[in-house]
Amino acid sequence: MSVRATPVDIDHLNPQRLIPVERLKQLNTRSNRAGLLQLAGHLAVMGVSGGLWLTQMGSHSWIALPALVVYGASLATMFAALHECVHRTAFASPRLNDAVAWWAGLLSFYNSTFYRRYHKWHHRYTQIPGKDPELEDAKPQNGRDYLLELSGIPWWIGKVKGYFRLASGQLQGYPYIPESARVEVIRSVRWQLAVYSLGILLSILSGYPGFVLGWLLPLAVGQPILRFILLAEHTGCSQDEDPLTNTRTTLTLWPIRFLMWNMPYHAEHHLYPSIPFHALAKAHEYLQPYLAHLEPGYLRVHQRVVGHFLA
Repeated sequence: MSVRATPVDIDHLNPQRLIPVERLKQLNTRSNRAGLLQLAGHLAVMGVSGGLWLTQMGSHSWIALPALVVYGASLATMFAALHECVHRTAFASPRLNDAVAWWAGLLSFYNSTFYRRYHKWHHRYTQIPGKDPELEDAKPQNGRDYLLELSGIPWWIGKVKGYFRLASGQLQGYPYIPESARVEVIRSVRWQLAVYSLGILLSILSGYPGFVLGWLLPLAVGQPILRFILLAEHTGCSQDEDPLTNTRTTLTLWPIRFLMWNMPYHAEHHLYPSIPFHALAKAHEYLQPYLAHLEPGYLRVHQRVVGHFLA
């Protein structure tokens, strides 16, 4: 669905050796400082936009709706912080990675303890039918499926069902969760549901729908934005083991790269998952000529996706 930006013969390349060894060592350097600055910036966007939304929503101010959109997007894209942390590349400290991953998952309605195992298999079996767990959620095959996917409705349904299955100890159908990790996953999911339950209880007792207005509604607004971004990562790419062809990089605006922790450099990430988010742009300089799917923006990707339905 997309074409190589620069024609390079990749048939005999070893994708993992495209970056010189010494340079790769430099790019692999993890940094607490870089991670904390990124996290602080993300939380600042969330705090300012959320504050504007909650204080202006009843005043008919023109700023309320844009603030809601930005706040919702910043909540949903905490998924990107979780993603980076489950790779343990956001920070040099493993404990900091794990702590931030859990709280980022709480904000974005993901569970980091489960997702770490799920995502490990996604990287191991990227785009391999029957093995990659991401392919269990079918890609849109027509316009109706496409709009439904962007709405986030299937995601919400899947999340609610998945949480209650995990919380009740029903781990059948999750081959990526080893026996040794089952207790940890179940406990983590139960704690997360307990925090949500506490938020609901406090909203009821206070008479103010803070749980809905401060989290549920904004996240529902932000989810279509996240779906729009994530749909571009592998849709229309090859279903094989070649990381140069089974994943797409999308060149996009800085605000999106910022809130997504540089995840739009997605082919680079799959080629070298050990490279931290803050070094992916530098890795792109080496890898760009070899990428089969490189697009100048998300609108271009979605034009191709929709064009495929209409063809």
